[in-house]
Amino acid sequence: MADPKGFMTTPRQDWPRRPVEERVRDWNEVYVPGALLPIIGKQADRCMDCGIPFCHEACPLGNLIPEWNDLVSREDWRAAADRLHATNNFPEFTGRLCPAPCEAGCVLAINQPAVTIKNVECAIADRAWEEGFAPPRPPERLSGKTVAVIGSGPTGLAAAQQLTRAGHTVAVYERDDRLGGLMRYGIPAFKMEKHHLERRLEQMGAEGTKFRTSTAVGRDIGADELRTRYDAVVIATGATAWRELPVPGRELTGIHQAMEYLPLANRVCEGDLESSPLSAAGKHVVIVGGGDTGADCLGTAVREGAASVTQLDIYALPGAERDEDAEPWPTYPVRLYRLSAAHEEARDLRTAPVADADARLFAASTLRFEGDAEGRVRSLHLVEVDARRRPVDGTGRTLAADLVLLALGFTGPDRRDGLVDQLGLELDPRGTIARDAAFATNVPGVFAAGDAARGQSLIVWAIAEGRAVAAAVDRHLTGSSTLPAPIGPYDRPMTV
Repeated sequence: MADPKGFMTTPRQDWPRRPVEERVRDWNEVYVPGALLPIIGKQADRCMDCGIPFCHEACPLGNLIPEWNDLVSREDWRAAADRLHATNNFPEFTGRLCPAPCEAGCVLAINQPAVTIKNVECAIADRAWEEGFAPPRPPERLSGKTVAVIGSGPTGLAAAQQLTRAGHTVAVYERDDRLGGLMRYGIPAFKMEKHHLERRLEQMGAEGTKFRTSTAVGRDIGADELRTRYDAVVIATGATAWRELPVPGRELTGIHQAMEYLPLANRVCEGDLESSPLSAAGKHVVIVGGGDTGADCLGTAVREGAASVTQLDIYALPGAERDEDAEPWPTYPVRLYRLSAAHEEARDLRTAPVADADARLFAASTLRFEGDAEGRVRSLHLVEVDARRRPVDGTGRTLAADLVLLALGFTGPDRRDGLVDQLGLELDPRGTIARDAAFATNVPGVFAAGDAARGQSLIVWAIAEGRAVAAAVDRHLTGSSTLPAPIGPYDRPMTV
């Protein structure tokens, strides 16, 4: 604890964002380059080094947060990077994309703004790359065992890196043409520029991990063939089966799933396309769904030059303070008003003059869509709902809509490639892959991890799943394992 009074004398200061008018004209990350390092030492000083650090419990990775806060305060970046990487394979991903449940569990957050844990994490990760503190770590010897990892999202990559470093020969299979899963094509570049992903992939390749892109297991290569070729198989395909909105007019042209829209915008940034076939330019856009994916669509539509953008959230407008009865400290307060970078942009640019706050209409439920003679969507009819999602009389309204994006979440693994059926995998009642306490499925030698088995979750849980399933596979192959297993398959976030 470098400064025993830091939490009393230093106010919270977050990584400043670039001006809205500047950042919406490009796809670069929203933060001011170089503005984090000058403030981060004092922010790390705010850590109280608690006797019982609940941030550990709130983070499924068990990040050693007070330790690396102290090291950053003392400017011992190498040691901080070592402590950070001891529990997290990809801290530059979580430092940018995780909603930081650790901050919700910060003891200081009981009655003050929490320590900027996420910013400190990001600063350490970036400094580690700049200073060469994240070199490849190939194994000293090979085990002779082979593992196939299906899916290159955070779970698959974390599992692959851990197993490669343990000495196994690992191949990662990805159905897209580039690696990264949703981090590649689902997350906009203004939230995380792709060079962060490329850097880790180069590190993994140098360690010995093999990559097979444009290969859908179950379609391009049989699942049974893969099972016979490898000593173990890890399924980390994510939960990519999206939820639908079965209301009248859904068949109209111009209504798309968020994960049909976002990958095209990302491909423009990758240089694959000159412009997106689903570009929001000049269109009245309505996003159905109030979560992070909806916010990603919002920021993307603003950058594409939409005429207007409105986001519908079926929940009521949340308060600015934690509801201590419903979501007491140290649980993560889901129902809390947060202003993401995309919502800040929409608010300042007034993309939705009819909105309750920023671009959002709260307690709003879609009733139907209406279109023109050519079958294109032109309007969305909605109604306000109460806490039990019952329509409130006299609250109906109509929004102009040339492009509607459905961001309603995901239910489980996509079964269209045939992987689940070819292997004969059992599913649980939620539609996700069933597994036992060792992450093993009903098929011998086949393991499941990440959103494909857990259901839609946070990136920090995805990485924790990857590390934990790697330990389970290592134990299956060798009889024992020294790899860390931060969580079990049935662990869940803290709740009341």
